[in-house]
Amino acid sequence: MNAGEAVDSMQLAQALASAVTLVRHRFPAASVSLNPWRDDPQTRQWKEDQTLDLAFHFPGWSPSLECRSLLLQLRLQRNSDDGESSLAPNLLGVLIRGMTFDGERWRLVTMGDWQPEGSHLPQPEQVQQLRGICRDLFDLFANPAATGTAA
Repeated sequence: MNAGEAVDSMQLAQALASAVTLVRHRFPAASVSLNPWRDDPQTRQWKEDQTLDLAFHFPGWSPSLECRSLLLQLRLQRNSDDGESSLAPNLLGVLIRGMTFDGERWRLVTMGDWQPEGSHLPQPEQVQQLRGICRDLFDLFANPAATGTAA
């Protein structure tokens, strides 16, 4: 689901803003899109309410990443406190896709060994950057102060 449409609490908004800052720290030239998906019937059929989807677009081709854009999908488990969504969600997993106009070139999933798979893989240094982003995202969602849920 487009991250821009999914934010329904201050905690989730703060967590999303922190996630954007985290990625932009590692890739400062990238611009962010909180609404990477079109709003059409075909896209709506694949809508997943338990994900936050955002994209980072580079000003041109990134040879070390072998893509023009990164699509991040954060798989969440929504928490509720007596029926209210006052708690930030738990991050269950991260999927990062390297995209071009032709589609997906590679993907890295936080399951198994966190190795990218695809036709055109990023350079090893970039793989380490991507894994670092994933680790930082897990830390971010686990830290109540970072998501605005500290008591």
